[in-house]
Parts: sequence; C-alpha cells; structure tokens
Amino acid sequence: MGHPRFSKEEISSRGRAIYEQNLREQVEANNLDKFLIIDIETGDYEIDTDDFAASDRAHQKHPNGAFYGMRIGRRTSGTIGPFVVRLTS
Repeated sequence: MGHPRFSKEEISSRGRAIYEQNLREQVEANNLDKFLIIDIETGDYEIDTDDFAASDRAHQKHPNGAFYGMRIGRRTSGTIGPFVVRLTS
C-alpha cells in the first residue's frame, strides 16, 4: 500500500537516507533485529522488538505520516506506506 503524497520508491529512498545519514550510528549497536519505523517527513522514529507496537506509536504521533520501516541490521526486511506492511525478498 502506498501513501497519498509519496510513492513507495520515494518513501523507501527517503527512509533509507534518514537511517544512513542520521540514525545508523546512534541506534544500530544496541538495537540489532529490532524494528525501526521512521516518519520520512519529520525524521521521528520508534524502535521496538514488535513491529506493530513501533508502528502504533509512530501513528499515534503522526496519524497521516509517511512511514518507512525496517529491521535494524538487516537488509532483507522492510516496510513502506501509511500503514506498516511486511516485505521480504
């Protein structure tokens, strides 16, 4: 599922850039395998072992946000859209 203002590709690109440029160094070491949900418009994020818990908190802060989700330390799992959707490849 996409977002009304952003394509899936734009959400993915912006979310990954925020992670690489602003968050990786501060969150990765102590949060491997946890889920990270980033609002690509504000840069706000939530981390949790439960992807739905992190997503719920992110949506409570920004109900109409554009969210990028990923599993910290993994490159094969991610989520894109206004609602968290699990992707695997």
